[in-house]
Amino acid sequence: MIRPLSETAPTRAQIVTQKAFRAIEHFMHIEAVSGIVLLVAAAFALAWANSPWAHSYHDLWHTPVSIGIGDLVFSRSLHFWINDVLMTVFFLVVGMEIRREIHDGALASLRLAALPIVAALGGVTAPALIYLAINGDPLLRHGWAVPTATDIAFAVGVMALLGRSIPGNLRILLLALAIIDDIVAVIIIALFYSGGLDYSGLMIAALGIVAVLGLQWIGIGNAYAYVVPGAIIWLGLLQTGAHPTLAGVVLGLMTPVFPMRAQENPLTVAERAMHECVENARAGGGRADVLIRPLRQLRLAQRELVPPVVRVQQALHPWVAFGIMPLFALANAGVSLGDVDAAAPGFGPVMFGVALALVVGKPLGVMLACWAAVRLGISRLPPQVTWPGVLLVGLLAGIGFTMSIFIANLAFDDATLLAAAKFGVLLASTSAAVLGLIYGLYYARASAG
Repeated sequence: MIRPLSETAPTRAQIVTQKAFRAIEHFMHIEAVSGIVLLVAAAFALAWANSPWAHSYHDLWHTPVSIGIGDLVFSRSLHFWINDVLMTVFFLVVGMEIRREIHDGALASLRLAALPIVAALGGVTAPALIYLAINGDPLLRHGWAVPTATDIAFAVGVMALLGRSIPGNLRILLLALAIIDDIVAVIIIALFYSGGLDYSGLMIAALGIVAVLGLQWIGIGNAYAYVVPGAIIWLGLLQTGAHPTLAGVVLGLMTPVFPMRAQENPLTVAERAMHECVENARAGGGRADVLIRPLRQLRLAQRELVPPVVRVQQALHPWVAFGIMPLFALANAGVSLGDVDAAAPGFGPVMFGVALALVVGKPLGVMLACWAAVRLGISRLPPQVTWPGVLLVGLLAGIGFTMSIFIANLAFDDATLLAAAKFGVLLASTSAAVLGLIYGLYYARASAG
């Protein structure tokens, strides 16, 4: 049964509740807020990892979590499920945003798309050269890739703190640079810090990609239908030895930027469904079942009106910004400072090399590479992006954190050198974040003036 329209007026409590939920929804779509939540989670992780309860912090992330059916069981640590599974959703959102920009945004032309590629390559090369210039010992040189990576979550979170005064194209440039940077980092890991790629996994990933293309070809617009093909791509990349979260980028870049083709205009369907819904509600004698069919048609028409790349991204944004990213920071930012022994051989050069390479090498490499690309006519600066803005991107790219710490674990077996590298990453990332915030505030005020 449905109530007559005259009896559907909400109570005062319902009105207050609706206003509260609207305020919360608006609050959750402010990126500066998500950046604050991310940094609070990171600070809490650091405090926890250096507290008397530090053992509970490390024990928590090593807790095994298993899924399976019968004898087929997949068991990994909680840390793995956060970094390699949940973060795939984050990369999916990032990939979709890049896809939109490639379609009709800052990366729509080849010359504009070339800029973040060149910037990322410069931001990888300069830090590596600075680190190698400081560390000549063969054992210490093995950490040359530690300062080459950019942490997407932290860098974007810090930029979000600067608010809407930062041009959207500048944020897209940072996102594109960070993604390309991470792809380069994964290639470096595969070539220099592993036994190589297992190419059999590429066949599995290719099967998932074909399944995605097949679903798109037959006009399947429901996002849940793509979960299984996405999982196949993820498993294939995991099998190859590459970072499986790149499956999110692959899916994001494959997400359609146009609504699915339909036999009838979705606006016409929505208009007819709405008219039928109103007529049935008035003539149905209070029966609710007469609304099921027109409401279903209305939902389908609404889905087909919005391109999948926009619809899915908007649906996932709150979950990523206030769930996945803070959880990721909590699981990865807890670096214990108790292992630091500044007097140990090699500690100083490694720590100083990593820190200097990230804080100085990243912005230097990004600026020089972008300047050379524009000067040579390879690309041009996107609209509303100036050279001071590129410098801001370079400073924030110096936040290496998670990927840098991950590479450090691969580069050094010695506990002292590993602690030095981690401390250098922590020091550099903190410094880059503070410098980025200070300079970003100055840049925002100068741009507004």
